[in-house]
Amino acid sequence: MLKEVGKVVVGREEETELLLVSLLARGHTLIEGVPGVSKTMLAKAFSKCLGLAFKRVQFTPDMLPLDIVGGFIFNMKSREFEFRRGPVFTDILLADEINRAPPKVQSALLEAMQELQVTIEGYTEKLPSPFMVIATENPLEFQGVYPLPEGQLDRFMVKLKLDYPSASVESAIIRRNLSEMDLEVVKQVVSSDELAAMFKGVDDVRVSDEILEYLAKIASETRTDQRVDLGASPRAMIHLVHSARAAAHLAGREYVIPDDIKKLSTYVLTHRIKLDQSSALRDQRLDVDTVIREVMDRVRPPR
Repeated sequence: MLKEVGKVVVGREEETELLLVSLLARGHTLIEGVPGVSKTMLAKAFSKCLGLAFKRVQFTPDMLPLDIVGGFIFNMKSREFEFRRGPVFTDILLADEINRAPPKVQSALLEAMQELQVTIEGYTEKLPSPFMVIATENPLEFQGVYPLPEGQLDRFMVKLKLDYPSASVESAIIRRNLSEMDLEVVKQVVSSDELAAMFKGVDDVRVSDEILEYLAKIASETRTDQRVDLGASPRAMIHLVHSARAAAHLAGREYVIPDDIKKLSTYVLTHRIKLDQSSALRDQRLDVDTVIREVMDRVRPPR
């Protein structure tokens, strides 16, 4: 799978693996990066090699919730209102530049992401399974962006930050793009039966009581740290344990180990923890990732 995605996206093996972890854990992924670092191409290639239905929505400031979830349209032939499905009815939805749309539109995704269903004017319809939102966003320094509310950020299992590539990777990208890039070169490598078996394998991964206590201690430590204004929520720890189970399954294990938790902690917690402003002002180099790493170092893992 990494090889197939690598045909069109160079140097993003770790991000591809994290997307698969998020999908198998039945979560959603937020990708942040400046324009032009292959955020959209990565999502397209990922869904193509899994053979899943894929739709893309470009978020804009003038969008309406109807443009995402669908709504009732009057049918002139039958003289009745009928429900017309929006692009959210797919397996993988790419919400491109999600923070360019106003909060009313962003919130239209909330029910779909959490409940896996859409409700419009009292009518409820279930979404396909599997269902995953891959949202891309530009950093907040860019003009015309709306910050995502904490409630919506908390629904994303994983946040990936796509930085500029290294010089060697960038030269490979430029070489690859000397001729026209075509997604057709990406082939499906996982069948629907294999994907269903992977989901079942993740569900069978065991989590010991010691690991659950370890997670509770990590959560408590993020909430009592003096530099943190908003610590990890219970949902954050649920997402962390589910993603750890998916990572354990991909590593060929039937049980979660502390290293699974440590490896994923930054990706799962970075967008949920808010630093205290006075602490951030006192130490300009302080960031959320540093605080998470220090918390993980302080909490002793089970033997």
